[in-house]
Amino acid sequence: MVLNWINQAPRRVLALISAACVAMLVFGMYLQHVVGLEPCPMCIVQRYALICVAMFSCLACVSGQKKWWMSWSALALVASGFGAFVAARQSWLQWYPPEVATCGRDFYGMIENYPISRAIPMIFRGSGDCAAIDWTFLGGSIANWSFVYFVGFAVVLLALLVRGVKARAGRFAAV
Repeated sequence: MVLNWINQAPRRVLALISAACVAMLVFGMYLQHVVGLEPCPMCIVQRYALICVAMFSCLACVSGQKKWWMSWSALALVASGFGAFVAARQSWLQWYPPEVATCGRDFYGMIENYPISRAIPMIFRGSGDCAAIDWTFLGGSIANWSFVYFVGFAVVLLALLVRGVKARAGRFAAV
């Protein structure tokens, strides 16, 4: 049923992915500003990945030509893969916390005070606050749920791209 829906309404699927990313970002802002949870550097990177997936999916949704929506969808797939990688790394840190519990500076402090070549490794080093589990739902932390959603987005985007490539190949075979 899901594959039929992907085949029949790819723009709706892309719009749903974009809306889900926006909803996740809104929920993250709620957790930060209402509940009082401070995001760690890895959480911030996951937010940027969500923003990229949302933007690329939205652009793919509104693109008229097939080559453009496939290109935007491919970029959304890459951003989903990157977000899944960061969420998986943070989940691993939460399951196996490091001995030294210091997360270091926040993301903006690192970018402002260090060259990008030093700031990027510092972001992914993630310890201390990045390993803390401040909120759970059904036994999963925020990073665990982010990983599930990023992988879900990647699977759906991959199915959309495969569908688009097969349709294009079928059209060329008929000629």
